[in-house]
Amino acid sequence: MSDLFSSEKPTENNSYDASSIEVLEGLEPVRKRPGMYIGGTDERALHHLAGEILDNSMDEAVAGHADWIEISLEEGNRLVIRDNGRGIPVGEHPKYPGKSALEVIMTTLHSGGKFSSDSYETSGGLHGVGISVVNALSDDMWIEVARNKKLYKQSYSRGLATSKLEDLGAVSNRRGTTVSFHPDPDIFGSKASFKPAWLYQMARSKAYLYSGVKILWKCDPAIIPAESKVKPEDTFHFPGGLKDYLEATLINQPAVTPEPFHGKTNLPDNEGRVEFAITWPTATEGFTYSYCNTIPTPQGGTHESGLRSALSRGLRNYGDMTGVKKASIITADDVMSGAAILLSVFIKDPQFQGQTKEKLVNAPVSRLVDTAIKDYFDHWLSSNPDISNKLLQAIIERAEERMRRRNDRAQSRKSATQKLRLPGKLADCSQTNAEDTELFIVEGDSAGGSAKQARNRKTQAILPLRGKILNVVSATNDKIRANREIQDLIQAIGCGVGKDFDIEKLRYERIIIMTDADVDGAHIASLLVTFFYTQMRPLIENGHMFLAQPPLYRLVSGNLSAYSRDDAHKDELLNTVFKGKTKIDISRFKGLGEMPAKQLKETTMDPGSRTLLRVTLPDAIQALGLTGDLSEEIEAEAPPTNPMEEVDDLVERLMGKNAESRYQFIQDNAEFVEDIDV
Repeated sequence: MSDLFSSEKPTENNSYDASSIEVLEGLEPVRKRPGMYIGGTDERALHHLAGEILDNSMDEAVAGHADWIEISLEEGNRLVIRDNGRGIPVGEHPKYPGKSALEVIMTTLHSGGKFSSDSYETSGGLHGVGISVVNALSDDMWIEVARNKKLYKQSYSRGLATSKLEDLGAVSNRRGTTVSFHPDPDIFGSKASFKPAWLYQMARSKAYLYSGVKILWKCDPAIIPAESKVKPEDTFHFPGGLKDYLEATLINQPAVTPEPFHGKTNLPDNEGRVEFAITWPTATEGFTYSYCNTIPTPQGGTHESGLRSALSRGLRNYGDMTGVKKASIITADDVMSGAAILLSVFIKDPQFQGQTKEKLVNAPVSRLVDTAIKDYFDHWLSSNPDISNKLLQAIIERAEERMRRRNDRAQSRKSATQKLRLPGKLADCSQTNAEDTELFIVEGDSAGGSAKQARNRKTQAILPLRGKILNVVSATNDKIRANREIQDLIQAIGCGVGKDFDIEKLRYERIIIMTDADVDGAHIASLLVTFFYTQMRPLIENGHMFLAQPPLYRLVSGNLSAYSRDDAHKDELLNTVFKGKTKIDISRFKGLGEMPAKQLKETTMDPGSRTLLRVTLPDAIQALGLTGDLSEEIEAEAPPTNPMEEVDDLVERLMGKNAESRYQFIQDNAEFVEDIDV
């Protein structure tokens, strides 16, 4: 006890004073935290660099200043992108005496010509970080600018200029910008390299998005795998735009409508324009690819919401006009689920979710797209009554099938509820059918109490679990059957496990894992996902499994408040939303149980404001890391094994009994870890 109350002062081994504060200058933040700017350091992030440069050239084309772009993949993992646009300005920048505008753009974050509409009415680059980020993450980069009949060149490396701006003399027949760069192996790893199939696909998709541009593709033949269909040289130019792509993708495939519903039209109030091509194939799965200012938005957004509304309202109104009463049961999901949809909007000042721009969030765009396309759709339906009636009947049949499945699930759930002995700690929802219901799996009674107060009692059920569940990969079947927490999960979900699993008995449409935004929460989530993957895999295969995204911090400055999901997001908010604020209160949530119910509902449980991550199994394309860009299917380099076998192997290595394989995995991947929460 005497040691406990000792008055001796502890030795200061780790001092924390003013000298401990690190100030990152120039492009150092990009190299320190590349994930904040390009979403990571994997192959997808590597190809994001190519997208940033290509998007700049596309902005020139869309603005009417360029009509061709050339993409060249050279030996040694060097990419060269040229255009015949106006060329980046090279005159001395008024704010930085002695520096050209080109050097400022290349070495300074948030610099560029796209912050106002004077230079670009619509553009994909918004924050002035694209080309400077590529510079920061390249070990060798040079730019040539042909402007005002003169040629200039400057070299860069890792965010810094390595040469002065050179005047290479007069050129009479050349204009535009040439960018050549080599990704830094210190960032992406020595084995990382551009894949010809991915770049070929990216180039082709951009040409479909803007019919006024011709894109030239070149690739060193020695780089192209023997089994690949990528050509060493090709030219992409599609006057028909999205319609050409849709027809090429669905060639010889039967569809409800012989001709796709397609068109281009201006948005109301001179807010931009929209292009679309839609058909309803009968023999293949549908898809939705959307873009904003030629930037792919794989997570959709407000432009897709406007399209959903326009198509569903248009069909219902057409049914009313033609006396088909059953048209009233049509929902947007009925119209969209089987459709093959291409949607591209060009708008001023687009707002994206995150720097990687995967989701459009401009609220007014939904109304603008809805209005523009609905008028077009109404006219198309009225002008083609035979096709329109056939389409209406096909969508009504889909709606009736949906309602039959819903009624079957409702009856199944009702019967299951009567037969099952539900866990006593399950706070079930009041709705008897599974449609639009959710089961939140939370850690501990404290978090369960907050969640019960924050939930919608009609559609949201809460199941609190005590501590970390059993690791089912390394446990025996007897232990799994004897574990109370696992049995509670099985009873609440109602589908059984293993070979006895029956998806038709699913009691909830969405199963949502909601754990604290810390290391322990991530561990619990990984144990739960492992359980569902090994015991109830069809839940994941059919898209019923989700991860909630609770915040870790709350930032407040005056009347301004925001939530951040992790440290990187917090730093991003401090540098954007709260930039210039002098007094910022940052509070860290200790856990969901200590979060007020109102905040938990607003940030994590309310469908109108939350973010959910769907847990998916990789198909062959996802395993390769391909994105959903517009292009015909290109045969990329095949993975060495079946993707599902790779997932099984990874689960066994990380969660199985063999500790040595886990240790080896940690050793192999330790170099990629940036932040460790201990």
